[in-house]
Amino acid sequence: MNVLESHGLGKRYRRAWALRDCNLAVPAGHVVALVGPNGAGKTTLLHLAVGLTRASAGDICVLDGLAPGSTAALDAIGFVAQDAPLYKNLPVADMLHLARNLNPGWDDQRASGRVADLGLPPRKKVGALSGGQQAQLALTIALAKRPRVLILDEPLARLDPLARHEFMSSLMGAVAEDGLSVLFSSHVVSELERVADYLIVLNSGQLQVSGEVDDLLATHKMLIGPREQATEATAAFSPVRINQAGAQAQVLCRPADRPVPAGFSVHAVSLEEVVLAYLREPSAAALPGPAMVLR
Repeated sequence: MNVLESHGLGKRYRRAWALRDCNLAVPAGHVVALVGPNGAGKTTLLHLAVGLTRASAGDICVLDGLAPGSTAALDAIGFVAQDAPLYKNLPVADMLHLARNLNPGWDDQRASGRVADLGLPPRKKVGALSGGQQAQLALTIALAKRPRVLILDEPLARLDPLARHEFMSSLMGAVAEDGLSVLFSSHVVSELERVADYLIVLNSGQLQVSGEVDDLLATHKMLIGPREQATEATAAFSPVRINQAGAQAQVLCRPADRPVPAGFSVHAVSLEEVVLAYLREPSAAALPGPAMVLR
């Protein structure tokens, strides 16, 4: 089953495309990291997935064919928007009461249990909570729906390092307990390798690369060798990025089953190196053709 599938998906605001020609098939059972800089199209893709906006081109479905925004899809998806929209003047207990009335599949025991475990004062107004506490409350409301898929839009953006760590620990605990599929957007690359097993990279409204993390790490390598030979020697290796410094060049590429060029050595890469390579120059990285050369 695919939790998200799109074909030629695009979203245009007036004359500007926020997302264009996006083709995805994301299987269930993964923690998916949607990565890209501000303005990359991450929020647009998530809003299309939950039915908050409509596509200008192409199509998108969730959970093997459900239309985004349909009753069946809304019941199966827990969504936390970037600014954790909560009623700031309501006490925590009243916020949960409101959420219970809006969600037919609400698990009251789970919601109250998480609030108690997190130490959130039930009579304290939401606006008086810390940023980390508000994020945890929003996550609690999403989880209390007992969703099949959890979609989080930049949940870490406004949190300090300790709050980020606590939020991700809480999230991964829920994934282990419920077997959830999770799709979360982030520009905090350092958080990815610890939690995500599936990666989607967007930049400038275009899909750069997607796939299971283990597969991406297995199919991307770093070739290191003489600078003057780098471009010619690695042309057949689907280079993503060439970084030239001093007498040596580092070439991040997809080498397939070709012998390593003479004078070059091959090295494993980290997820962060793969992500950053595809973010450096999206037009060169995403499309077939010459690699970008960094001097």
